[in-house]
Amino acid sequence: MAANYLPYDPQQMLLLPEAMQDWLPEGHLAHFISDTVDMLDLVAFHARYDKGGPRNQPFHPAMMVKVLVYGYATGVFSSRKIARKLHEDVAFRVLAAGNFPAHRTIRDFRAMHLKELSELFVQVVRLAREMGLVKLGTIAVDGTKVKANASRHKAMSYGYMVKAEAELKAQIEALLKRAQHADETEKNEPELDIPAQIERREARLEAIAQARARLEQRQREADIERGRDPDDKPRAGRYKREFGVPEDHAQDNFTDPDSRIMKRAGGGFEASYNAQTAVDEHRHIIVAAELTNCGSDAGELPVMLRAVSDNLGELPAQALADTGYKAEAVLEVLADCGCDLVVAVGREGKQALRFDPERLPRTATMAAKLQTDEGKAAYRRRKWIAEPPNGWIKNVLGFRQFSVRGLRRVKAEWKLVCLALNLRRMAAMQIA
Repeated sequence: MAANYLPYDPQQMLLLPEAMQDWLPEGHLAHFISDTVDMLDLVAFHARYDKGGPRNQPFHPAMMVKVLVYGYATGVFSSRKIARKLHEDVAFRVLAAGNFPAHRTIRDFRAMHLKELSELFVQVVRLAREMGLVKLGTIAVDGTKVKANASRHKAMSYGYMVKAEAELKAQIEALLKRAQHADETEKNEPELDIPAQIERREARLEAIAQARARLEQRQREADIERGRDPDDKPRAGRYKREFGVPEDHAQDNFTDPDSRIMKRAGGGFEASYNAQTAVDEHRHIIVAAELTNCGSDAGELPVMLRAVSDNLGELPAQALADTGYKAEAVLEVLADCGCDLVVAVGREGKQALRFDPERLPRTATMAAKLQTDEGKAAYRRRKWIAEPPNGWIKNVLGFRQFSVRGLRRVKAEWKLVCLALNLRRMAAMQIA
């Protein structure tokens, strides 16, 4: 007896129009993001189009924000891939509601409104608190290195810059002499576009000179921060190079000069940024997201606590941080901040370190605090609170490299990423 299948007719036409909202099940992430964006203040986005006139018809900012945020929340960061998803993915089509912006339009919207997109992060954090997902009892601060949008083949060390500059100057001088002393003996030589050759070498020389100046400026700032006087001459021991002269291995990247060479967790070095998050213990919501191009976390704890206060109007009851944030000056600044700090002063699992209370009073006090039962219990929660969101960003969302370049733009994109993760967490909590 033949099987009795359910009706299947790929050519069947719909007799009545469907509601696009019904294409997705109730509780879908796209519905949550759409409803949330509708509640946010998008005045800053609309302000850019107010003077465009009635004939100017850009895509609606709310639609563009929904599509971009949903893309980041589901691991789709490329404008080309988002444009493709608008045709192929049901959730993207529901959010776009029949609009199909080209990838250039999506790219330009993100670039033009990157600051406004990052400012939505604060609105979402405050919304999460209203929903009861943020308690500000205990937070944990952590940093993670994220690869810059910079080619490792477009970087050069300071030592090689000095050598390359000399070689290019010699080549330019030789070409100029050849152009000035052309004679009959050169008629039989292959034709050479000498002006183009000179122009290309001069452009390369200028790029190297600018990169070298950036490295020297950074070194001067580092020397001053270490307390070195510009008149201090090199000598055995403390100073081995002239003031403001970098080490030969110091590098600068031509594609993203704001990035810095940082050590990767898996080994090796990469042009990266140091992304910071402050995570609330209650539901793992990121309540502050900042970014720096300094590889060290030292000095970032006051920045993160100030960001939490700016975002939510108050400091948490307690803040946890690993030993990377330890610094006597930082502990001194935060001594009377009103927040209970628990900052590691040594590596986990290592023997307790002893500090001179005369020279490092705040560090010695923190070391003693970490030896108490309360201090140990508090710090044990740090890893459980701080590290999962960074893991979700890299392994669930798949965000491992920035799409934009420049410190200001990268800061904004990092907040957009954290915004997307927060919305994903908030949607999951609503379903639960």
